[in-house]
Amino acid sequence: MTITLSDAAAQQVRHSLTKRGKGIGLRFGTRKSGCSGLAYTVDYADEIRDGEVTFESHGVQVLVHRDHLVDLDGTHIDYQRQGLNATFQFINPNVTDQCGCGESFTTRTGD
Repeated sequence: MTITLSDAAAQQVRHSLTKRGKGIGLRFGTRKSGCSGLAYTVDYADEIRDGEVTFESHGVQVLVHRDHLVDLDGTHIDYQRQGLNATFQFINPNVTDQCGCGESFTTRTGD
């Protein structure tokens, strides 16, 4: 099982943690949402919570609750800038369908 960050995503996480003045990494997960069923959640982590698994990529910790791994295993997180907009992008090999607006997705697990 693995979750990876691009160099750009790792740099952004490090920059944000420095700006916040605290934090140990990026918390990544899913929640039920939208017409396709799941949406990504991203937050900065200040501690490791019960049930979380940690991955290290480019020197940055990514924390994922073990219940979310079935839908997120193998995901690569990138960070892209286009003009004035910047956002994390998720390349998830488990996604089988996405809603038209790109907000939510379905995985092969059917959750």
